[in-house]
Amino acid sequence: MMMKTVNEVEMTVKLTPRKKLFVETAAEMFGNGSTISRAMTKHAASKAGVPFPTWFKKCKVGYNMFQLPEIDVPSFAVAPPAPVAEDAVVNLVASNMEKQNLVPAPFVGFVPWGNYSNLKKIVKSGLFYPVFITGLSGNGKTLMVEQLHAELNKELIRVNITIETDEDDLLGGFRLVNGETKFVPGPVIEAMERGCTLLLDECDLGSNKLLALQPVLEGKGVFLKKVNKWIVPKDGFNVMATANTKGKGSEDGRFIGTNILNEAFLERFAITMEQPYPAAAIEKKIVLGSMKKYGDVDDEFATNLVTWAEVIRKTFYDGGVDEVISTRRLDHIVKAFAIFKDKLTAIEMCVARFDDDTKESFIDLYTKVDAGVETGEASEKSGETAAEMFGNGSIISKSQLGIAAKKV
Repeated sequence: MMMKTVNEVEMTVKLTPRKKLFVETAAEMFGNGSTISRAMTKHAASKAGVPFPTWFKKCKVGYNMFQLPEIDVPSFAVAPPAPVAEDAVVNLVASNMEKQNLVPAPFVGFVPWGNYSNLKKIVKSGLFYPVFITGLSGNGKTLMVEQLHAELNKELIRVNITIETDEDDLLGGFRLVNGETKFVPGPVIEAMERGCTLLLDECDLGSNKLLALQPVLEGKGVFLKKVNKWIVPKDGFNVMATANTKGKGSEDGRFIGTNILNEAFLERFAITMEQPYPAAAIEKKIVLGSMKKYGDVDDEFATNLVTWAEVIRKTFYDGGVDEVISTRRLDHIVKAFAIFKDKLTAIEMCVARFDDDTKESFIDLYTKVDAGVETGEASEKSGETAAEMFGNGSIISKSQLGIAAKKV
């Protein structure tokens, strides 16, 4: 018997024993001549004990829907599907009824520096100009992008990339919404339709599945093949990515999990901005801003912390140590100091994540930068010396204690 597919191509479908077994099983489950979905097809094939019927695509009568033949004939005809109305496709897509404000909140104590002004020019231009921002951990890459958008009152959608991130996570997929299966647009589509910035954070942790973003990174729009819908970005849409590497992997093992990104993917970013750690003067402003935020400003402590971090970084770049004190870690120390009210305690807690040798060397270095703090052993010895110099149980000044410490 002759039939026509959805493409109006005449052909004959013969029900072989295996095909007939599938059709009979599906008819028993869902009714003779029923219209069934792909999931129902898979279920029927599994119950019949036959492979998934790829031939059944000839029976397609609508999006993800297939027509079962009558089981009392050896071959069957499939009528051409009725024209799909425009709103039928729209009904497949879930609409976001609650429009959220995606402008980042201002960060108290933030100090603009480095690439901030150049990024600001890009965003204010309104042009589509993808940017790749790379640099060591904890130097403010993501925060810089967020605070730039907070200043310009522009919406930003941040997506943290992992090895598991795929097309479904980025562009969207089918979800159960109020008892109905709907296509829920992903963050990339949301950013395109809002005309805001998409931030791909920790981009170098992704896999080749990020290649689903190729047309997006060209600024041309993207075709959602799951619902046959073309999405064109609104004016103001842009893509920024942050990473600890330049997409070439991490040979020293510091950034475990980072991957070598596809060259064609990287080539679609117009420029790469390298983000170092801030200069000492800038970093002191950042540390003082953190102190102000946490309610305990100490200018001398801020100076010593910045000097300490700068010496460690120089040693790190020269290959003398394997770890580094980031700007983020200085913020952690300041916050710990606001809680525990003791400089050395704050530092010890915040460098305890390093191995014992590194931790001890970092603490020892700080005691040399800041003569006002001492380790427990040194404090005990200076106390004994002070007792010998000024009398046991005497009340002494800070300068007298410093004299005793130097004598030790």
